[in-house]
Amino acid sequence: MRFPSMQEVFSTVFGIHDQTLTWWQMSARAIGVFFAALLIMRVGSHRVFGKNTAFDIILGIIYGSVLSRAITGNAPFWPTLAAALTLVLLHRGLAMVAYHTHFGFGNFIKGRPRVLVRDGELQEEAMRASSVTKNDLLEALRSSGSALDLNRIDHAYLERSGKISIIMKKEEKEE
Repeated sequence: MRFPSMQEVFSTVFGIHDQTLTWWQMSARAIGVFFAALLIMRVGSHRVFGKNTAFDIILGIIYGSVLSRAITGNAPFWPTLAAALTLVLLHRGLAMVAYHTHFGFGNFIKGRPRVLVRDGELQEEAMRASSVTKNDLLEALRSSGSALDLNRIDHAYLERSGKISIIMKKEEKEE
């Protein structure tokens, strides 16, 4: 009795050379792609789903799109996993280059914060360019647990992630 080779097992289980996939082959692909994606993400970094800059979100969208093709059989299985690994390595490489360069590449790749309030003054032009309203600032105040008074804001920034950070004015103590 001859045992099938690993190549034959993968071909049968994942439907590697089949024109159409059965429900169980698609299910096996989903499981295989899940674990392959997990391993590939370990090669990359946790940033992709943590900080959510445009740089990270773009990778997440493309990565999901590429891997879905491996599950549904719309693209060859192994080359699709290789493409997903390439994307994660590209992301990691660009992040390292951005970290080690000081000529604006990091700002180009990841963006930079925008000042919305400076020394208590609303920066109307920056707010308009960023589509940030006073209501957005009030929401950020509520989220930070601060008093809902725009006049008490010292500085506010629209961060690279899209979150608004607020620094309140220091309380003056009466003596």
